[in-house]
Amino acid sequence: MPPRRQHPREAPALVAFGRQMRRLREAKGVKQETIAHLTKMSGAQVSRIENGKRRASRTFVQLIDDHLEAGGSLLSLWEDLNKDGRPVPIWFDWPEVEADAAMLVTWQHSVIPGLVQTPAYALAILHNNQAAADARIARQAILTKAPEDDEGSVPTYVILLNEHALVNPVGTAETMREQLEHLIEMSMLPNVTVQVVLGSGEHDGNTGAFVIATMDDRSEVAYIETAVRPITTDDPADLSVLAKTLVALRSQALTVQMTRELIRKVVQEKWT
Repeated sequence: MPPRRQHPREAPALVAFGRQMRRLREAKGVKQETIAHLTKMSGAQVSRIENGKRRASRTFVQLIDDHLEAGGSLLSLWEDLNKDGRPVPIWFDWPEVEADAAMLVTWQHSVIPGLVQTPAYALAILHNNQAAADARIARQAILTKAPEDDEGSVPTYVILLNEHALVNPVGTAETMREQLEHLIEMSMLPNVTVQVVLGSGEHDGNTGAFVIATMDDRSEVAYIETAVRPITTDDPADLSVLAKTLVALRSQALTVQMTRELIRKVVQEKWT
């Protein structure tokens, strides 16, 4: 994926909401652990919401408002911060969303997804920008972290990959061979699924790559790649279009085992 745009670490809307939530919670003598249990989140995740570092879904806010007997005041604040009907904030720090996600589903039509790239492949994709490549590789830790290493569990990661990405040269033949062998290895992880989509050229996935992150509270955020800049959105209309695209892509996808066999065949015939 291209380098992300820089955003402020805190959004005023999130800070305002988080502070009010903390005030109401403390006024009732309710602990963060109680909120975490109620919303099926970790205490650390609740803390991030109160510190203005994580967005809250409407479902989350409704539960908290009811539990704290806030009379709708917390929900009203949340709605006031929704200037166009969308959950605050209007931007998302994608690496943080990615790290918090319970499930990530990605479609890539021309290259191997960043979370399963090798260092050499990432460096070639990023035009030998070592700092950017190192940052990308560091993000991959979310796929193999132990539960105790972070407030969240290891996400389920589903990769739908156009067959063209297997033969699209990036770097040297050795780089490609190493990358595809690594992709097979990653597909063996219990939380990672890789499926090649046969490229008929007749599906909406040709318009661009994207990732959909599903959070613990079942809310979704999408990251969409464009030629100008990446877009992050949780607009229901956008998510609906992407959901339909995934249905079309999955209808043309090989099984997991057939995918591994195809990748091995490409390694032998194209990159060895």
